[in-house]
Amino acid sequence: MQKMQSVKKIEESIVFVFLEVFEHEGGIQSYYKNFLTAYLSLEEVPNADVFILRDSSKHQKTFGSDRFRFHCFKTAFHSLGRLRLLLALICHFCFVRPKRVYCGHINLALLIQILCQLFRIPYTVLTHGKEVWVPLPVSTQKALSNAEWIWTVSRYTRDRACTVNGLQPEKVKLLPCMVDSTHFTPGLKSPKLLEKYDLAESRVLMTVTRLWRGDEYKGVDVTIKALPAIAKVFPNVKYLVIGRGDDQPRLMQLAEDLGMRDRVIFAGFVPTEELVEHYRLADAYVMPSQEGFGIVYLEALACGIPVLAGNADGSADPLQDGKLGWQVPSRDSEAVADACIEILQGSDPRCDRNWLRETALAAFDQAAFTRRLDQLIRAELSIK
Repeated sequence: MQKMQSVKKIEESIVFVFLEVFEHEGGIQSYYKNFLTAYLSLEEVPNADVFILRDSSKHQKTFGSDRFRFHCFKTAFHSLGRLRLLLALICHFCFVRPKRVYCGHINLALLIQILCQLFRIPYTVLTHGKEVWVPLPVSTQKALSNAEWIWTVSRYTRDRACTVNGLQPEKVKLLPCMVDSTHFTPGLKSPKLLEKYDLAESRVLMTVTRLWRGDEYKGVDVTIKALPAIAKVFPNVKYLVIGRGDDQPRLMQLAEDLGMRDRVIFAGFVPTEELVEHYRLADAYVMPSQEGFGIVYLEALACGIPVLAGNADGSADPLQDGKLGWQVPSRDSEAVADACIEILQGSDPRCDRNWLRETALAAFDQAAFTRRLDQLIRAELSIK
């Protein structure tokens, strides 16, 4: 009887609906790649149909498992893609009737609410950060309120989303980001990269982020403003900025105006597989930002790099409320300068690289993420 029950559980189906997973690199995309990988490792959970609005069909076999069936709807016209997604979901719900639907983005929540209420299927909405930090349209608020559960990545995003959108905190569950502990590891500074960026004799601050207008909250400009004060204590300090975007000319001009242009290196885009060697160049990872969580902080910590973040955002979770790094007001260049000087001096326990890595991974490695996902899925699908 027990064996028959297990088989029945596996034969049941659930649905994941995402905006995008594979087409581009980004924090949300990485989160869902980790999410799907972790789901495959779970036992006695249903197979899943994965609907992705903006991905093409070439990614269907990415995971090489018959436990996922991918349905991709990338088109040249967004409205056509949405229509195809809608029709495919209606057809699927008519013939399969999944046990639950997991909606991977707030922009899909209204569509999922309408369909799930029509077919009487419970649904869960996954949220990430700033997309739910502001008052949402009433229809979207209702889509969230009518969800059986809401998942998000940090306490800050949970609290802020509930406050501004009138959501019930008890309906919100946490599934924080994870870091790949096998990829992001400590190591020596690459002589090749030291030469490339002229960092051989330098103390290096580093940021990995987008440099688009509208993303000033990432704090690159604040860090540049902090450099003159830092340079008085560490004359060999340099700031390596990894990322691209149309805000770079403004940042370059700011460095020029402050007499810091020779200390700021804009490295441009760096592929994920090359990031770890760039993290290892850093003596401090500096991003006084406002993040929903901040996977980059975990990547730096996994490499044993001391971290500076903002003090009023989701980074409190990866930094464990300041246990693993410095939290400062995000737009205060003096506070950033003071914290960077402390990090470069290296006497604080939060500069112990081995301890940083071990403590961060204990809470946020692949195994921790998979355990959390397993608990959430089993609770919502009533799997013992």
